[in-house]
Amino acid sequence: MSIDWQAFTPWASLIGGLLIGLAAAILIVVDGRIAGISGILGGLFRPRPGDTGWRLAFLAGLLAAPLAWAAFAPLPLPRIDAGPMTLVAAGLLVGLGTRYGGGCTSGHGVCGLARLSPRSLAATILFIAAGVATVFIARQLGAGS
Repeated sequence: MSIDWQAFTPWASLIGGLLIGLAAAILIVVDGRIAGISGILGGLFRPRPGDTGWRLAFLAGLLAAPLAWAAFAPLPLPRIDAGPMTLVAAGLLVGLGTRYGGGCTSGHGVCGLARLSPRSLAATILFIAAGVATVFIARQLGAGS
């Protein structure tokens, strides 16, 4: 294994992580809400009165962030080494896992761990273990070379 030094971006990653943490902290302090993307998006499909505006604003911010970044620097070109059916299957499996896990990596890994939630610690460990296992199996099958 080697590091691709051209793609190594510690400062941008640090700033991005700080912004994610800041946004999660603001949302929980100001509104008492967890910044779990699956929960925020899922809440739009079963809306409660007065609960839609902040969800749409949060999601709009996620979509607007790359556009704001593009004003200062070029956006990276995505590299997807998978076909459309693989992407659809992956999306469905992620959605299913999010439902079974009671949240996503942002909800458990960022917000839950910050609140010292044992359930979020277990979920985050399982997310990481599943990712490691998936990469290992894909590389053994020759899909990740």
